[in-house]
Amino acid sequence: MMPGRFLRFLPPASLLALPLFAACLAFSPPSIAHAQGTRLWTESRFEDFERGTPNGVAITSDGHLVPGPSSTAVLTTPSTYVWAVATDHDGTAYLATGAPATVLRVDADGKSTILFSSHDMSVQTLRVGPDGSLYAATLPSGKVFKLDPHAENKTDDTATVVFDPATVTEKPKYVWDLTFDAHGQLYIATGGPAAIYRVGNGAKPTLFYKSDEEHIRTIAFDKAGNLIAGSDGTGLIYRIDPNGKAWVLYDSPKKEITSVIVAPDGSIYAAGVGEKGRNTLPPLTVTGQAQVTATITIVTPGSVQAFSGNTLIPEGSELYEIPHGDGPPQKIWSGHDDIVYALAWTPEGFLAATGNRGRVFRIHDDGTYADVAHLEASQVTGFADAPKGIYVGTANSGKVYLLSHGEAPEGAYTSEVFDAGAFAQWGRAEVETGPQGSGFQMFARAGNIENPERAWGDWKPFSANSGPLGIESSRFMQWKIVEHPGSSIGEVGVNFLPVNMAPIVDEIVVAPGVRATNTPPQPGQPTQITVNFPSQQNTGISFVQPEAGKEPLPAIKERTAVTVRWSAHDDNGDDLVFSLYYRGEGEHNWQLLKEHVRDRFYSFDSSLLPDGHYRLKVVASDAPSHNPGEARTGERVSDDFLIDTTPPVVTGIEARLVNGKIHAAFTATDAISPVAHAEYSIDAGRWQYVEPLGKIADSLTEHFDFDAPLPAPRPGADAPVDPREHVIALRVFDRNDNNVTVKAVVH
Repeated sequence: MMPGRFLRFLPPASLLALPLFAACLAFSPPSIAHAQGTRLWTESRFEDFERGTPNGVAITSDGHLVPGPSSTAVLTTPSTYVWAVATDHDGTAYLATGAPATVLRVDADGKSTILFSSHDMSVQTLRVGPDGSLYAATLPSGKVFKLDPHAENKTDDTATVVFDPATVTEKPKYVWDLTFDAHGQLYIATGGPAAIYRVGNGAKPTLFYKSDEEHIRTIAFDKAGNLIAGSDGTGLIYRIDPNGKAWVLYDSPKKEITSVIVAPDGSIYAAGVGEKGRNTLPPLTVTGQAQVTATITIVTPGSVQAFSGNTLIPEGSELYEIPHGDGPPQKIWSGHDDIVYALAWTPEGFLAATGNRGRVFRIHDDGTYADVAHLEASQVTGFADAPKGIYVGTANSGKVYLLSHGEAPEGAYTSEVFDAGAFAQWGRAEVETGPQGSGFQMFARAGNIENPERAWGDWKPFSANSGPLGIESSRFMQWKIVEHPGSSIGEVGVNFLPVNMAPIVDEIVVAPGVRATNTPPQPGQPTQITVNFPSQQNTGISFVQPEAGKEPLPAIKERTAVTVRWSAHDDNGDDLVFSLYYRGEGEHNWQLLKEHVRDRFYSFDSSLLPDGHYRLKVVASDAPSHNPGEARTGERVSDDFLIDTTPPVVTGIEARLVNGKIHAAFTATDAISPVAHAEYSIDAGRWQYVEPLGKIADSLTEHFDFDAPLPAPRPGADAPVDPREHVIALRVFDRNDNNVTVKAVVH
């Protein structure tokens, strides 16, 4: 079952613990036997709907699909990153890109023109000045260039430089943000060290404010002419008056403020990322135009704006509101898996550009929010408003989209692909609708491979809450909804009935001479051992946690016992019951050994079967979960194993005294397994190992011929009545430790 999905079962809830991993099989409808009960796949939470694909549909935080803005791809740039987007009073869009570092003008038809190219790694930020000129800051040189929006192909050498860090005392290394005051003066936020510079019309840059933080990351003016600035280091939000005197409005819980905006009512909104006191970002890897990859450390610690990878930052982002007036700062939103790169205010709520999943969120003051766009990029990096919509820049890959101001006249949402785990019939869709109960159409399609682009059926319309979906029986399915303004969809559930798949017996292992036990060993009991499956025995890795159902089975050695264990699964999650059969070598019929076994092991006495070679068959049935006659079975046959409980036979014993030794000879024969070894004892003395003739014991019959020295008289023992009489005991073992003891009297 795919992660995060919810199933409602008519049978007991214990079935939820059983996995579904079926391969798809095709059946004709008249012969279908169904799994236990109808099931219901539901999606109702924000997290459920996030796994689907919206286009012109917003996913609200309370788990509803509502009409949202349309998102249209405008341009895919040659660069990996679009770091900033700006628009002029005519709505023309301009892009600041990285790898390669350029400034592009985007015409109404989506064509781009290079206005500026740099040898730097990226153009980090871009603003349109009051005079209509473009102001672009490059990284890591930290220069700011003034560009004519109609002059093309400017470079570092031909564009006008309005700020060069080498010309100021502090010599900052990076420029992070630009903005203009009401008088048209340019303010430049820098890092390494953190400072803000002011550039008047035609004047040289002057230091406006210097901070003890590492970077001033983002700046914006409020209505009173104060500069609002967010820092990287300890995550401070400053209010700086026109004279350069600063006041800390908020010491945020995060280390870096990535964006600040001022709403029309004067409220301030800010985004914070990163854990204080720790840099959670790796160095930035940048690929230049010459196809040379270099790894550089952009900042220490690194700014999230400079990091362009797809690794999630621990703890994600937080958004803060500083209300206009005397209200205290407060956190209004947090996203554990999303990094906020930029904010933009709209009448419907402010927008948050996030990575590393390419999401755009609309967030309200009360903390409710909606996912309004899934873009085909890893990071959404910036916004710029225009009469026909909001331009959105992305990174990985460097693209530009246009987000409509209002609701799309028609939007679509496509669910994730659902895996029923087995071939299934699809029933009625249960859909929770808004008050209007209309304004949408629903479609479904099905297939037998997870990728819907590979030979699935066509989309077929269906009516919510009435009748089956009308799609083919299959393993996979997907639904789609087309919404119009005013509609709202809550929970969507799809009823389905999986075909009953036959159980599968995965492995069998038979262990003669072993009896399974669930009790810990007691003093004096036989040695406890474990019975493992061949797949585990062959790994040679003892520290790997065994999968459920394949844990080592505790057992004890017992010569007259046989233990069989098996692993099995059912793709429908049905309860299973097992029957065991045996068949001897040369036989054709299987004989019942035990039925109605619920455990996945069974021990029995080997005396139930004559000595010989056997195989066991385990038959699994899902009958406990089905009506009589509808159950299915699966089986597996074990490897050959040997039952041998009969000891060898000793014949032809000869024993006589020869030169003070006992010369003994005999023949040992076993019907089933090779004779392994023999021992002798003289006059109840210790047992002594003896080899067969030829030394190698590997046959059903072995001959022994040896001389055994007489033991020395025992000190203090009574003298024997007949000093020439001795008793030699002979003990012979077969390969399965069956043994026989015989004796001979020698005079």
